[in-house]
Amino acid sequence: MKASPTLTVQNQHVTIRSFTQEDISEEMLTQILEAARRSPTSSNLQAYSVIVVKNPDVKRELAALAGNQKHVGTCPVFLAFCADLHRLKTVCELHDKEMTNNLETFIISTIDASLVGMSVQTGAESMGLGAVMIGAMRNHPREVAELLGLPKHVYVSFGMCLGWPEKDNIPPQKPRLPAELVIHEEKYDVSNPQSRIEAHNQELAQHYVSLGKNQDDAAWSGVIARNLSRPLRPNLKVTLEDMGFNII
Repeated sequence: MKASPTLTVQNQHVTIRSFTQEDISEEMLTQILEAARRSPTSSNLQAYSVIVVKNPDVKRELAALAGNQKHVGTCPVFLAFCADLHRLKTVCELHDKEMTNNLETFIISTIDASLVGMSVQTGAESMGLGAVMIGAMRNHPREVAELLGLPKHVYVSFGMCLGWPEKDNIPPQKPRLPAELVIHEEKYDVSNPQSRIEAHNQELAQHYVSLGKNQDDAAWSGVIARNLSRPLRPNLKVTLEDMGFNII
């Protein structure tokens, strides 16, 4: 079978949080974003926007809003991937129509932004850049929107730090769940996954130990259980609805 450069890039993916101060050229950034604009989009709505942030002061403020993640402030380029219904509302008004604004349009716009973001990351990594996605842009969505000048009906689904990796700080790949747990043939396999989860816990624990981190045997499931046993961003729905999204 012929080797695929794209699959090679995807199989080599690691999260990069340490960047050199070397700039990303405008030509390279434009090439990456132009290719990403060809990503799939529901019904050709293209319900997303991307904000390119290079201003150091703005990046520092975004870093603070993201829980003081320093790489948000130090990366050469920060990208904010927005679910965007504002433009579609304008389109409907051009034809004297009222835009449908419900759970489906919220999901469509969020997925559109996500697909473009994944395309940007794959394209960037294919050119030697490193990246890390920042879900913490949803910690304070209103403040992030104000900082980036977003109109109503737009929110930042997630961000991305982009830059040239520091060669001495490239982490080893983190183990993923076994394929048998996430890839199903014909029908969802509902058999007890406990043994495979426990095997993954041990594999991940060994990975952390190799990095000098002490982890118990529940390296994956224990963390997930703790995180999901408390409300995650409990005010997010109310805030996004106030920002113009009807999540009903």
